[in-house]
Amino acid sequence: MEFFNDVGDDPLKPTLFELVAQEQLRDLLQPALKYVLSVFAQSYPRYLLRIVNRHEEFYALLMFFVERHYLRTQGASFAENFYGLKRRRVPLFKTDRARSASGGVFPEEKLRDREIWRSLIFLVGLPYVRAKAQDYFEELGGGVQTEILEDSRQAPEDESWKGRVKKAYKAAYPWLNTSFEIWLLVYNVAYLFERTAYYRPWLSWVGVDLRRVSADDLRAAQAGAPRSPRPPPKGFTAVLKHLLRRCPRLFLDSLKVLLPTAIFFIKFLEWWYSPLSPARSLAVSPAGPAVPPPRLLLSHSQGIQADDIEYGVCPLCRDALSNATALPSGYVFCYRCAHDYVEKHGRCPVTLLPARMWQLRKILV
Repeated sequence: MEFFNDVGDDPLKPTLFELVAQEQLRDLLQPALKYVLSVFAQSYPRYLLRIVNRHEEFYALLMFFVERHYLRTQGASFAENFYGLKRRRVPLFKTDRARSASGGVFPEEKLRDREIWRSLIFLVGLPYVRAKAQDYFEELGGGVQTEILEDSRQAPEDESWKGRVKKAYKAAYPWLNTSFEIWLLVYNVAYLFERTAYYRPWLSWVGVDLRRVSADDLRAAQAGAPRSPRPPPKGFTAVLKHLLRRCPRLFLDSLKVLLPTAIFFIKFLEWWYSPLSPARSLAVSPAGPAVPPPRLLLSHSQGIQADDIEYGVCPLCRDALSNATALPSGYVFCYRCAHDYVEKHGRCPVTLLPARMWQLRKILV
C-alpha cells in the first residue's frame, strides 16, 4: 500500500486520509459538546439552558480562542495538531535545492497574522455560517414530510417579498449545499491524484499548505522553549497570580488530550446505555424477566371486522394509514378517522370498548 502511505516523492506531504481524519475529528467536537451541555442543562437549566439554546454562537466563540491559540503556538489548528500536521506559509518563490537539502525550519514558512486570521475565517466562520444556514432551512420546514404532521392541510402561502425570499431559500439551499459538497469532493480527488497541492480550495487564498510535522519542527520547538525558567514565586499572592497567568495556556495545550478522551468516554457511555448494547443484554434485571406484550383483543361481532385487513391499512377508510393513531384497544387508524369516530360514538370501532379523545395516541414511525 505504498501508494496510500507516501504521496509522490515528498515524505512530508500528508495523505488524503490523514486530512479527512482530522476533519472528522473537528466535526465531531460540536455535537459531542452539545450533548454534554444538554445533559447537564437538565440538572442546571438556570445556568446552561441559554448556552444550549445559543450553542452555535457559544461553540464558535470557544473554538475561536482554541484555534487562535494553536495557530499561534503550534502553527496548526487543533485537529491538525492532534494528527501531527502543521500549516506552512507558501513562499512566493520556491527555495533552491541546496537550501532545501540543508533541512531545518525556515523563518518565512511560519504563519504570520494575515495567514492566522484568514485561517480562522474558514476554521470558525465557515462552519458557523453553514450551521446557521442548516438551522434556518429546517426552521422553514425543509426536509420534513407533511404526512407526519398533525394536520396535513397546508397553510396559506405568504405572498409578501419576505415570503417569496423564504420560499426561494428553501428551494435553493439543498442545491447550493450539494454543489458545495461536490466542489469539496472534486478537490479531494484532485489532491489524491496530485493534480493540486491543496485539498481545500480556499487554502491557496489563505496562502498555506498542510505538511507533516518533521523532526526539524520538533527540534525547533524544543530549542524555542525557555531553558532557564524564572525562579518560583514566593508568597501566596505571587503563586496565585502565577497560576492564573499560566492556567489558560495549560488548559488549551491539554485540550488535544482531554477532548478526544472526553469524546471517547461520551460515546462509550452512549453505547453502554443504549438498548442494543450487548452489555445490557447480559445484565439480569432485578425486577425479573421482561413483561410480554398484551394479546390483541378480538373484534366485536357488531363492530368492524379487522381480521381480513392488510397491514398498514386503516379499518375505517380502508386506505393506507395517514398519521397513524392507536386507541386503547390496540388497533391503529388514521388520525382523522379515529378522531371523528371517537368524538361521535365514544368507543373503538372494532372492539366497541369505551374510548375518549385524550386516549388517542399517535404512532411516530
